[in-house]
Amino acid sequence: MRETTADMNQASPTRNARNQQETLFLPGFCDIRMVFAVVVIAELLAFVLVLANGRNDPWSQLGLVSLFLQWIALSSAAVLCLARPMLARIGNTAAALTSYLLLLLITAMVSELAFQFGGLDELLPGADHAGFLFRNLGISAILSALVLRYLYVQHQWRQQVQAEAQARVQALQARIRPHFLFNSMNSIAALTRSDPLRAEQAVQDLSDLFRVSLHEASERVTLEQELELASGYLRMESLRLGDRLRVEWDIERLPRKRLVPSLILQPLLENAIYHGIEPLPEGGRISVSSLAEGRRVSVSIRNPRAPDSNAVRRQGNGIALENIRLRLQLAFGAQAGVALREVGEEFETTLYFPREKMQ
Repeated sequence: MRETTADMNQASPTRNARNQQETLFLPGFCDIRMVFAVVVIAELLAFVLVLANGRNDPWSQLGLVSLFLQWIALSSAAVLCLARPMLARIGNTAAALTSYLLLLLITAMVSELAFQFGGLDELLPGADHAGFLFRNLGISAILSALVLRYLYVQHQWRQQVQAEAQARVQALQARIRPHFLFNSMNSIAALTRSDPLRAEQAVQDLSDLFRVSLHEASERVTLEQELELASGYLRMESLRLGDRLRVEWDIERLPRKRLVPSLILQPLLENAIYHGIEPLPEGGRISVSSLAEGRRVSVSIRNPRAPDSNAVRRQGNGIALENIRLRLQLAFGAQAGVALREVGEEFETTLYFPREKMQ
């Protein structure tokens, strides 16, 4: 959790480049899922054009039309993929205009090659060279405008959702419970004379919590850093709760270098203590376990369930859980989220997200 000025300065260019990429409204056309979507859309358009041609046997021309449109679609995706870093630096307005012109240029080039060497002029009986080119450019102009507009609206929506999520996490970061802060300071003061080493460790743990609360809400950290922060928080709470708080760790299989949003474990541990340990006079055990199989990583936190009478009194509003779920989905899409369930006399919260290593 200790960050040096040199490390922060070294990471600044990479972080700035990543921020520019994230502000661009165009998606990453290098991604295999996006390429698959482009191929499917182009093939659907081929079906529409062949059926709209009005011939008695439209399927005889489907192969040529599909090949023609796939060349345009895949070439466009490749060019936008390669041009993405440059487009990210010029702003969304200029990027939209540049992308639009690139799509028209690719359509013109592929159409010219198809007319000269591919025999696609046979699809338009009686049409001359210029008619073939202008028809393709007209279709491309309309479709490109619609697609770019759709991508821009989607980007604006995602930006709005992300801004709301960042506002929520900033409020979460600023909301360190006053009783936790006061109890921590009192514990540190009591340990200063009796156990100076534990007092020093407590001060470092508390400073780490405040350092993270000052980070940007969208900043990513490694799982190792997130686990260190969670361990420090639990050490702070153990100063107050003593033997009432028992923690078991089973996290050997976690990919420690995986980048995740910050503050996804500490709020869940705080909820486990506040709702599961504190209401019980004898305290209880918190179990933190992990599972990394296939393409998914999951981290589960179990804590005892408080009696119903106390549960009603200490019922939470779920802001932290909803916040973490939203930030995970913004970071990893539908492959990430938060799952809740009751297991016997315990309550389990599970985070899950993709296993891919950081780039």
